[in-house]
Amino acid sequence: MTTKDKEMLDSVIYSYSSQANQLEEENRILKETIQKLREEVEAFKKTPLMVCEVTDVLDEGAIIRIPNGNQFSVNVASGCAKLNPGDNVLAEQKNLTVINKLELSGKFNVERYVIIEKPTISWNLIGGLKDQVREVQEVVELPLKSPELFKKIGIEPPKGLLLYGPPGTGKTLLAKAVAASTNSTFIEVVGSELVQKFIGEGAKLVKEIFELARKRAPSIIFIDEIDALAAKRVEVGTSGEREVNRTFMQLLAEVDGFKPLDNVKIIGATNRKDILDPAIVRPGRLDRIIHVGIPDNEARKQIFAIHTRKISMANDVRIERLIKLMEQFSGAEIRAVCTEAGYFAIRAKRSQVKQKDFLDAIEKVKRDEELEASEYMHMFG
Repeated sequence: MTTKDKEMLDSVIYSYSSQANQLEEENRILKETIQKLREEVEAFKKTPLMVCEVTDVLDEGAIIRIPNGNQFSVNVASGCAKLNPGDNVLAEQKNLTVINKLELSGKFNVERYVIIEKPTISWNLIGGLKDQVREVQEVVELPLKSPELFKKIGIEPPKGLLLYGPPGTGKTLLAKAVAASTNSTFIEVVGSELVQKFIGEGAKLVKEIFELARKRAPSIIFIDEIDALAAKRVEVGTSGEREVNRTFMQLLAEVDGFKPLDNVKIIGATNRKDILDPAIVRPGRLDRIIHVGIPDNEARKQIFAIHTRKISMANDVRIERLIKLMEQFSGAEIRAVCTEAGYFAIRAKRSQVKQKDFLDAIEKVKRDEELEASEYMHMFG
């Protein structure tokens, strides 16, 4: 065999060897791909694990709460990490055996679920609520600004207060004004949203809202529609009702955890004081109760003056007659009248608001109120 023939043979052998190596590599990749696909198929066949919360740890096993609120005593797998109350775990759905501890912070981004602001509303922008303003200042403003007065006298101020009355009478306005006067962080929570959105997590969110208030102190926690959260408790109910009760109990625990002279105050607001649980308004909690009712004649004058202070009014405006026509109007409705009167003037391309504009605005607000009442009766009557 010549040298040239030998070189050609070596070249052919090298070529086959390279191709064989390439085929082996491709075969290995295909086998790995098939194995991964098989693992994915097996994973799809497995029953999903349930995320639960540990409420207590036993000598053999644990007590867990499943998402619907029910609690069970269950076994814990041997390979599971050490558990503590409050931990999140993965449990097998059939017999609820705890498989593994789930490393979650369990924390809400609380600021996504509440309104946090530094209000700028001053007391002189609140009309017709002289007595209510005085009481709010005594309960909230004075302890925050001059705690030494209470220490000197030897008394403890209320931890918070309850504002009750019809919608639109100024309950939120009072809370924001006292937050502004004390330079406090204003944290607004709507009770009905807390109950509806966070079934299974309400108590935890309440706890973290109060933690946020402590960090942002001085602060005021304003709980609007508190009756949705603090209504009279029932002995037996649905899982949703049990969850509301748990959230309410957490609220009471948080209120009890505050000292009267802490830099955090709680203000509740409701239209339905009659359905509140007595526990929330007993001494040591929201024990100062302030009624914010429909304004009387003098109060309507003050409110009307506040909302028309920047309005250019024509000489034919008869304020006394307008005040009389707005009997039984709330502060919010008086404000709506002033706004609507301005719109009537704008539509007429005038730079001043006339008496007729106010009269038309009063009629419009009355019609809107009657329509809203009619729709409410149709839905719930």
